Amino acid sequence: MVVVTHGEVLARFGAALSDSTRARVLLALREAPAYPAELAELLGVSRQSLSNHLACLRGCGLVVAVPEGRRVRYELADGRLRHALSDLLGVVLAVDSSHEHRADRPA
Repeated sequence: MVVVTHGEVLARFGAALSDSTRARVLLALREAPAYPAELAELLGVSRQSLSNHLACLRGCGLVVAVPEGRRVRYELADGRLRHALSDLLGVVLAVDSSHEHRADRPA
């Protein structure tokens, strides 16, 4: 286990949330632990894509893989993440429309 500074924790959390699929994975795991096949179906993504996102979330330290026989269940690495995600959902953002975020721009 690696101990990281507060700034690194926030940077890892930000990296995880910077992708909408990873954010949706975290929100799903906030509700309950799940297996990759279930998450892929729930989120409407391929298993390969989900596998890549789960690897990123594990690398960020936000989720853990729990072996269950021949299967692996994923869950949030720390129960406090559930509370943190709920708090983030309650935040009201003051968005400056003159500075569009790239995700808001048409493709």
